[in-house]
Amino acid sequence: MKLVPLNLDLDLELLHAWVTHPRSHFWGLQGANLDRVREEYARIAANPHHHAWLGRDADGTPLFLAETYDPAHSELAAHYPVRPGDLGMHLLVAPPTTRRSGVTSAVMRAVMDFCFADPRVDRVVVEPDVRNEAIARKNAEVGFVEERRITLHDKVARLSFCTRSSYEMSTPHLNPAAMEYAHRKLIAKALAEFSHERLIYPVTENDGYRWGELTFRARRFAMEHWVVDPDSLRGPIDALDFITGLPDKLGIPDELLGTYLEEISATLAGTAWKHHHRRETAEELVHADFQTIEAAMTEGHPGFVANNGRIGFGLSDHETYAPEAARPVRLRWVAILKSSSHFASSGDERAHYWAELGAETVGRFDQRLRDLGLNPDNYRYLPVHPWQWEHKVTVTFAADVARRAIVPLGDGPDRYRAQQSIRTFFNVDRPDRHYVKTAIAVQNMGFLRGLSPKYMRATPPINEWVAGLVAGDAELRACGFGVLRELAAIGYTGDAYHRGGAPSAYTKMLAALWRESPIPRLDDGERLATMASLLHRDRHGDALVTALIKAAGVAPAEWIAAYLRAYLRPIVHCLLAHDVAFMPHGENLILVLENHVPRRVFMKDIGEEVAVMNDQPLPPEVERIRIEVSDEIKELALFTDVFDGFLRHLAGILDIDGVLPSREFWGLVGDCVRGHAADHPALAGRLDLFRPTFRHSCLNRLQLRNTLQMVDLIDQAGSLIFAGELDNPIAR
Repeated sequence: MKLVPLNLDLDLELLHAWVTHPRSHFWGLQGANLDRVREEYARIAANPHHHAWLGRDADGTPLFLAETYDPAHSELAAHYPVRPGDLGMHLLVAPPTTRRSGVTSAVMRAVMDFCFADPRVDRVVVEPDVRNEAIARKNAEVGFVEERRITLHDKVARLSFCTRSSYEMSTPHLNPAAMEYAHRKLIAKALAEFSHERLIYPVTENDGYRWGELTFRARRFAMEHWVVDPDSLRGPIDALDFITGLPDKLGIPDELLGTYLEEISATLAGTAWKHHHRRETAEELVHADFQTIEAAMTEGHPGFVANNGRIGFGLSDHETYAPEAARPVRLRWVAILKSSSHFASSGDERAHYWAELGAETVGRFDQRLRDLGLNPDNYRYLPVHPWQWEHKVTVTFAADVARRAIVPLGDGPDRYRAQQSIRTFFNVDRPDRHYVKTAIAVQNMGFLRGLSPKYMRATPPINEWVAGLVAGDAELRACGFGVLRELAAIGYTGDAYHRGGAPSAYTKMLAALWRESPIPRLDDGERLATMASLLHRDRHGDALVTALIKAAGVAPAEWIAAYLRAYLRPIVHCLLAHDVAFMPHGENLILVLENHVPRRVFMKDIGEEVAVMNDQPLPPEVERIRIEVSDEIKELALFTDVFDGFLRHLAGILDIDGVLPSREFWGLVGDCVRGHAADHPALAGRLDLFRPTFRHSCLNRLQLRNTLQMVDLIDQAGSLIFAGELDNPIAR
């Protein structure tokens, strides 16, 4: 949000409509005509100690009126000893025309940010009417404390103050209502997913179910998929107690229980924050741009219960770097000795820096090194997450910085936005430039989010090999299937942690890679959305996929068939034709929409999450991605990663919303797989994709077994945990 000086010549009619609205009766201008309103604000404009501001949202739409004033030159001066650094404030939010929960809270924080942006301001003063209980609650949310009641010329007022530190410590999202919402949502998910993984077995009771002291309503679908209604929960509503009450069922090692509970707590905090601050409706997201959709996602991985941990982030870190905060970030850049690092790319290293930073910035970095008496030819340039610089590089790598093996250079020129994966950034100033993926020592969903320099050396050649395979396959081209290549990787290896020889989290703290942006590959009329958005429900419970199908104006079955052709058919083809499997969950796919219908997809995160499961010839530098597995495990690349990992959730949403019955949805999935078989009869029998059942691979069991590292990245298939079998929803 942005505050600009009020312009009476342009804004008078709008201002008049706001201040005379019945909801604005505390403003004292009920029944005033245009001339009266002009007179009032002309008086403010002429007063050097009083200012009026018009607040606009990110789209430029007028949203609120704010006034700031010097209390020493106001009526308040007679009622309290004014301090240097005091700033008075009034706020009026535009009368609502549509449902828009959370707007007033967001506006309040925007105005407080504006007030405290002036370093001379130490305390904000307000004096709302004692009858205005609603604004008193909003004031309390951001740290105002009522000192006493005072009588002004037009009202009895609550004289209230908010210091800079009180505002910085305010946590408006950590309130009983938001936290109860978070507890209900997380318990409902835990009941659903733990039941799905056969860790618990709720029993039927009356028209619902019971587990322990909890009763709830739920619907069950194919693949033992549960959809639990959070609002129906009755009993103790505390997600942490729910988890600690299941020690024998969940099997969390005693020494790791605290870590898992911290991830649960962080997930609760994140859910409460998003519920309080994110207010986009599903209908609005239908027409939103790519990054607005990315920031609006609230769920995280659909299968994991503790899916939003981010252990290591504090509140200010969350509000600065989390994707839902949607704040632009400039990456920090360091120079690292070439002799203590590596750079991998199919192109020229220096040309890569020029393309991503611009010649002026590269020249500035070179000059910085010369000023220190260092030769730029001996260094390469590495982007660092600002959190990682502050918390790890300056401490954990202090000796390397001191001996100038790592040299701080400053911020890069472009602003980025964090993506759902936390450590990946999208360039908002130059969307045609690459994504940047950085190492960050934050624990999230069973992993410390580092990047291994050694592991990433093969990333560019792996991506080139996969891209060549995709480009050379007529079926994949016909589906419009594309991959976003990771074109360059860089890593620092000159530290003591690498010299010690043992792989650890410390050998994954200084590395980055660059991935292609999808923006240059869009045609006219196309737009992007993360595939995770198909599982998104807004704070009112409305599903984005339901809104998209409605906006598309096509039959639901037609919409789903188009989506499956873009997403599922290429996955099936890669599996059957090439024995190649990806990790095709929602966050790893980007949908290309035309008229609100998915037409093609981009796959990303190729280097870490692709596998070749046969003995076909591979370049030596690509050999790392080959794994030896049985046909049964190959089939799980479809059954577990696609059917269980994503489609069962989508089927449940569509059925619950009355858009498409689950049986019809899975019928369309079967038609898609059978259609591929009919078009490629030579591939049809390679794997038994229509088998009656398949092994039930469980994600939460992995995280519960080891909350610090769910799987061995060298032997992911060997790390799997199974719980019996699931019925195949497309079986003959």
